[in-house]
Amino acid sequence: MATLATRNSASLLTRIAGFVFITLMVTSCYYDNEEYLYPELPGGECDTTGVTYSGVVSPLMASNCNGCHSPAAPSGGVVTSTYEGLKTAVNNGSFRKAINHETGASPMPKNGNKLPDCDLKKIDAWINQGAPQN
Repeated sequence: MATLATRNSASLLTRIAGFVFITLMVTSCYYDNEEYLYPELPGGECDTTGVTYSGVVSPLMASNCNGCHSPAAPSGGVVTSTYEGLKTAVNNGSFRKAINHETGASPMPKNGNKLPDCDLKKIDAWINQGAPQN
């Protein structure tokens, strides 16, 4: 009987040790880039290099602006869902003023907070490049 109890105890210890080992291995492999997860942290980096219309600006418009500024119902006569419409607003200066909540334009998003600073910097970088359709 003592041998059966010893074997069961050893088997239980082996299972526990295995569980602890696997748990440590899985949790130790977890890694996140703080700048990527929290770009708005003080001192956090905002990468404005390589900003393109198709890769950065258009997705920002889709998630923040196009619901109200599409060709079907262009609020304020401004269309942000097409390059041509957005370029018109950029060229006349209203777009930059609106998203930065500056005087002379209706703050956008309407009744909402400004876009995150990093997003605004990316849009500015694109505008400073001449707002190309890239």
